Amino acid sequence: MSRADRLERLDARRVELEAEYADVLLDALRRVASGSWGLFGHTKDRAAHAKWEPVVTDLCDRGGEIDQVRDQLGLQPFALHEEFEASRGPVASNAPGEPKQAKAWLERLGEDV
Repeated sequence: MSRADRLERLDARRVELEAEYADVLLDALRRVASGSWGLFGHTKDRAAHAKWEPVVTDLCDRGGEIDQVRDQLGLQPFALHEEFEASRGPVASNAPGEPKQAKAWLERLGEDV
């Protein structure tokens, strides 16, 4: 198998992984937009954190795998995952709540809210 064939297969895998990541993230954003808290880690509620921990871990694992593939292909890191990671964590008390933030994400990604 030629190098070009391997790179083509690897790129096809990257596209597949990125689509799966987007599906998981969109599903999570829809749940948050409908009123669930914890995905973005803006609350100190342990129950909310525990509820979303598997989803966040899954997204981080997927994002890491995508970045490894992108690195092999000489591409920049996966921007969607970087944006998600940057949006997580403590925020100022006057910042929009997680449901509003999720709705903004969905609108920006071109999804119906």
